[in-house]
Amino acid sequence: MTSALAAAVLMAGCASGGKPASAPAAGLLEATNPQVLLLGEVHDNAQGHKLRYELLRQRVEAGWQPAIVMEQFDRENQDLVDKAQKGCADAACVIQVVGGARWDWQLYYPVIQLALTYHLPLVAGNLSRADASRVVRDGVASSFDPKSVKEYKLEQPLPPAVVSAQQQEIVTGHCNMLPEMMIGGMVNAQVARDIWMAKIIRDQQPRDVVLIAGNGHVRKDIGVGYWINQVAPALSVRSVGFIEDRENGGRYDSIQTLAPQQRDDPCKQVKKAR
Repeated sequence: MTSALAAAVLMAGCASGGKPASAPAAGLLEATNPQVLLLGEVHDNAQGHKLRYELLRQRVEAGWQPAIVMEQFDRENQDLVDKAQKGCADAACVIQVVGGARWDWQLYYPVIQLALTYHLPLVAGNLSRADASRVVRDGVASSFDPKSVKEYKLEQPLPPAVVSAQQQEIVTGHCNMLPEMMIGGMVNAQVARDIWMAKIIRDQQPRDVVLIAGNGHVRKDIGVGYWINQVAPALSVRSVGFIEDRENGGRYDSIQTLAPQQRDDPCKQVKKAR
């Protein structure tokens, strides 16, 4: 396997087709604020980012004061995030201090600025690539302390339904070209990310929390929502998928359908790497 393919498979993919939407669905705006609100994304879909921001902005302007956990910040960088939030006057400064090359930061600028304006804590939620690589090599439990291993039952095999669904998502997301020997490790990395986000969200209690992350992470059947409530006490969790098709099937509590983002065939890069 080439190094280009190895780099490509460390990031989960998402995409499909659908109809446009110009504003968040009314039901999403009227819903009572839960303890945890999971807001998904197709990473490069600009319309989805705008709609999600509007949903969050209206809730915050109505008085909600959640912490905002972001997949886009690696958890090891929380000290940097804290310093940037204290010392920066605008989102551009935060992005300059903390942001890396993996994300299109202009898409996240409004959410970060909202956090600064309303003094909402920004919380780093993701694994670094180095940590993800270690999990691929050594298993999910390798990135957690003994207490967390016990709480999330990581000394046991992962639930078969979670593994099966994650395998399907990872294989499909990599154009059905992922070498079979890599699938298990990739599943472990994705699950570790979900559990870390769940753990970090629980650590914010009793404050309410919003998670900004990809649609795969905010799935309530196998993603962060599933793992949040594997540990007592149960929290009220609402999951919203911002998706380019209409498939839900119990993955989310509600969906916002998006017009497909214009993009090159995402499989071209993988084909070239093979």
